[in-house]
Amino acid sequence: MPVTRPPSERKLRGKKSLGQHFLVDERAVARIVDAADLSERDTVLEVGPGPGTLTVHLARHAGRVVAVEVDAQMLAPLREALRGLEGVHVVHGDILEQDVSALVGGGPYKVVANLPYYITSAVLRHILESTPRPKRMVVTVQREVAERIVARPGKMSLLAVSVQFYGRPQIVARIPRGAFRPVPKVHSAVVCVEGYDPLPWGKVDKAAFFRTARAGFAQRRKQLRNALAHGLSLPVDEVLEALAAAGIDGKRRAETLHIEEWVALSNALALSPPSYPSPPS
Repeated sequence: MPVTRPPSERKLRGKKSLGQHFLVDERAVARIVDAADLSERDTVLEVGPGPGTLTVHLARHAGRVVAVEVDAQMLAPLREALRGLEGVHVVHGDILEQDVSALVGGGPYKVVANLPYYITSAVLRHILESTPRPKRMVVTVQREVAERIVARPGKMSLLAVSVQFYGRPQIVARIPRGAFRPVPKVHSAVVCVEGYDPLPWGKVDKAAFFRTARAGFAQRRKQLRNALAHGLSLPVDEVLEALAAAGIDGKRRAETLHIEEWVALSNALALSPPSYPSPPS
């Protein structure tokens, strides 16, 4: 197999508008590939391959790689880096506008990506809410964001809830600023999310779950009873009844709840009878 290499570091000029910082440290790349635990049976979705530094390694370990790149100027160097490698399909487009199931052929897949910092949350949400969901995600993100994703009750955020609802995240590597070109202002970390299949939460309305969580975190300094009443436009008494049914103290704040409690709360709110009569039809 011919040796393929991405463009030299001197040629890497990331676009600020796209948040481009290209990983060039081979040791960091190796740790990402190891965390993905790839085999010839795997299909991999890579978001933002850039010049192909990581893509080359993915192609050598997986059976099929779908690399989605939004920057037209990266397509030529990416395809040059992949010359001679089989099983790689390059897609020019914005991942947020793509049908993930169609990209991966509707079958099981893994996600491996160095995500642009400014769209990290949006990309994670888009992929995790797609069907089918990935078996595993290994993503490089801003270190502060990585710590938010793996946070435990007491320091939870809407991002943590959104990821932990779908899988078990852990930080598997920390990557210094100098591993990228151009050098970013912040350090990065690699998060591995092992996807749940099936989801372990029992009966839950996902739309109601996330609507409840968004309302709770919208005013995170407020107690849950007040934040939910405001965010869901419900009477406080109705919210208190649902909190009691879920076994949650209404004086707590959103950051203290674990996933099981959000599930119980959203279910209780969905079962709560309306406080006001419905308008005449």
